[in-house]
Amino acid sequence: MAGSEPVTAPDQHKPGNRKAGRILAVLSAAMLVLMAFCGNHEGKVEDIWLVGIAALLLAIVIGDAVLRRNGLRS
Repeated sequence: MAGSEPVTAPDQHKPGNRKAGRILAVLSAAMLVLMAFCGNHEGKVEDIWLVGIAALLLAIVIGDAVLRRNGLRS
C-alpha cells in the first residue's frame, strides 16, 4: 500500500454510475425480449426464460427508482 493513499473501508467507496446502470439494464431487457421473438429455437421454454429474466431486470430497475423517490434508499 502506498503511503500517500488514505485508508478507507470498502463501504465508503461509491458504486459506479447509477444512470448508466439503469440504461444498460433496460437495454439488456430489450435485447432479451428481442432474442425471445427472433431466436431460432422451436420450443417455448426458452421464450419463457428470456421474457422472465427481462421482466425481473425491469422490476429491479422500477423498484430501485420507487425506493429512491420515496427516500428509502440513498
